[in-house]
Amino acid sequence: MIRTYIKIALRHLQKHTLYAGINLLGLAIGLSGCILIGLYIWHELSYDRFHEKAHRLVRVTWAYHFEDAENQTASTGTRVGPEFTRRFPEVEAYVRLLKYPRVLAVGDKMFEEKRFLYADSAFFGLFSFPLLEGNPATVLDAPEKLVITQSAAKKYFGSQHPIGRSITVGGTKEFMITGIAADAPANSQIQFDFVGSFTTLNAAREEKWSEANYLTFLQLHSPEAIGPLQAKIRAYSEQVGREELQLSGNNYMTYQLEPITEVHLYSPLDGFEPNSSITYIWVLAAVALLILLVACVNYTNLSTAQAAGRSAEIGMRKVMGASRRDIFFQFISEAFLLSLLAVAVALFLSFVLLPSFNQLAGRQLEQELLFQPLTLLLLLGLCAVVAMLAGAYPAMVLSGSKVIGILKKGFTFTGQAGLRKGLIVFQFVISIFLLIATAIILQQLSFIQNKALGYSKEHVLELPIDAKMSENYDALRDALENLPGVRSVAGAYEAPTHIGWSDGLTALESGKRISINAMPADEHLVKTLNLSLLAGEDFTQRDIQLADPALQGDNIQYTYMLNEAAVRALGWTPQQAIGKRVAKGREGIVRAVVQDFHFRSLHEPIGPLAIFMDKRLAGSFFVKIDGRDVPATLARLQGVWGARVAHRPFDYKFLDDSYTALYKAEQSIAGVFTTFATVAILLACLGLFALTAYAMVQRTKEIGIRKVLGATVADILALVSLDFIKLVLLAIAIAIPLAYGATSKWLEGFSYKIGLAWWVFGLAGLVTLLIAVLTVCLQALKTARANPVKNLRSE
Repeated sequence: MIRTYIKIALRHLQKHTLYAGINLLGLAIGLSGCILIGLYIWHELSYDRFHEKAHRLVRVTWAYHFEDAENQTASTGTRVGPEFTRRFPEVEAYVRLLKYPRVLAVGDKMFEEKRFLYADSAFFGLFSFPLLEGNPATVLDAPEKLVITQSAAKKYFGSQHPIGRSITVGGTKEFMITGIAADAPANSQIQFDFVGSFTTLNAAREEKWSEANYLTFLQLHSPEAIGPLQAKIRAYSEQVGREELQLSGNNYMTYQLEPITEVHLYSPLDGFEPNSSITYIWVLAAVALLILLVACVNYTNLSTAQAAGRSAEIGMRKVMGASRRDIFFQFISEAFLLSLLAVAVALFLSFVLLPSFNQLAGRQLEQELLFQPLTLLLLLGLCAVVAMLAGAYPAMVLSGSKVIGILKKGFTFTGQAGLRKGLIVFQFVISIFLLIATAIILQQLSFIQNKALGYSKEHVLELPIDAKMSENYDALRDALENLPGVRSVAGAYEAPTHIGWSDGLTALESGKRISINAMPADEHLVKTLNLSLLAGEDFTQRDIQLADPALQGDNIQYTYMLNEAAVRALGWTPQQAIGKRVAKGREGIVRAVVQDFHFRSLHEPIGPLAIFMDKRLAGSFFVKIDGRDVPATLARLQGVWGARVAHRPFDYKFLDDSYTALYKAEQSIAGVFTTFATVAILLACLGLFALTAYAMVQRTKEIGIRKVLGATVADILALVSLDFIKLVLLAIAIAIPLAYGATSKWLEGFSYKIGLAWWVFGLAGLVTLLIAVLTVCLQALKTARANPVKNLRSE
């Protein structure tokens, strides 16, 4: 019997190639979208679950309240791991990590490596990064030991065996290679090419609660220990804050435990890699489901459109003794066969499109995942679900029709017209919602890219500074600035796109103390970044002399620039702040007040900031170029760099690229939304095509009579289009409030955001309406132009 069902289904598909092709294309596109989104979701949910001990691993984060501000950071001091292991029996082991770009050299090969980690000796014991050579317990158990990945080994040593050889790190220290690790999986928040022993660092010699520059991970005895241990840590943190750190009043500190498998999607604190959000996962899952439903609705509508042409077939089957069950399974078989073909086409499309999707989503999903047994099994199950969703309704209606009614007047779906129209409305609600959401996301990203930040980031290069370069700081800075095409050069601790240094500042006159972010810099920062001074003046020659590194230690005195937020927090106006004495470790005077500028993501409001003169702490040069001939300017900069900084390669990045990287998650979601909003609209138009086709079949006689009575083609198009325009207008009325609520909620995550303009919603509705009218007219035009005599005779 099944063989007969399949044979009849194949004959039907061959006879009606146009409808079969549209059905196949619609289902394949919908399934392909689901497959790609499904792979992305699987990848995001699998983050860090490959570790054998993942259920027992937690990350420690630090939360503290200082004076008037609550702060949270993923970093901790060096004492947290060792002290918690000693004090709490729930903790078996710990690992402290520091990601620090380093210059590595082997012979004449020299590279600046961004993914260089320092880690405690338990690193390969806690985490399941496969160690291909070396003993996990000893590869990092002493200073100057190094583990490299397979890719790094090939890069530096080619086909030679690297174990036992040395690599020069930072131009001064020789690290011995003691192990080779497999490359870190793409679904790991800890990405590395090199892992050096933590005991190499000076910071490892002393345990401190403060100076939070390190990620700390703990291995617990059991996952059930997280709750009780968190309570113990909270009580112990209060004791440490009160007795050791002398915190009083509202000031406190505590540590939080985050299961490693939840960090990527649930933690608001980035580690070495930017986190995503579980909200985006739910949104994408909903998009995949909606696209699948739209594809199924298309099949249902196309099946009903074809039903009128199959009345003779259904009637004859019933006359010949076919039961309702037989006819039902016949149509379900057709749906399953078509779904199976659609899955095959969708797999092919997904295979071809996956590299482009990876680029769009910023991920590294492998094509081999598409053909894993589990993937194929899930797709087979999805095929069955799609067949039931898409084919059950027409199969039930067709099989339940009375044979006398079919043979007398053919097959009609009069009673189900409301359902079919409801499905079309549903399709367009989804399409319009996705279109509006995409437009809002793109607008917000454009707003982020073009917002006046309070400093100049265009045509600014960032070059690293190390201890050796600091010895000839002024000479090197002057040599770079004197090049043609270079406007100005300044040095600062870190980029203004994300200032992470947290500290406290005290007004000595009033004793008021506030939390601030701090930025050591030289006297050229204001000019280079085009900062605006609201009061006071730029750093003077006297300030430079007071902060001269040659003075050493306690003889150095700071001069401060505060931003508007810091001045407000201290209770001053910009003019009142000038000349005030403040202290951030060292005492000094306020030289100027800087107009507020965004030194963090636009997700966060602008907080208090202190810029102070100290060249010793500069970690980067910021080179402002004129942008006229960028390649030539870069070549000149590289020439000076090669002559004066021979110990490290010329490695630069543009400041606007660093700024753009802050919104990587939003850019990925915008790209995915744009793509699948287009897919949803395409599928909705296929559905509208189906309903139009059905309407044309049902109204052929009516249209013929109207033409005989003098109706023009334009009259017929207007008549047919009006019904569908009403459906689209209803969909617009439903989709706009839904889209408004969802996008408003999303924008709440930004402290600085666009307003929701009415024209975005209106334009989305208008575009959808025009596409719908065009789709209807293209289908209706054929019937409207047909010879009415031929149509009436065929009736």
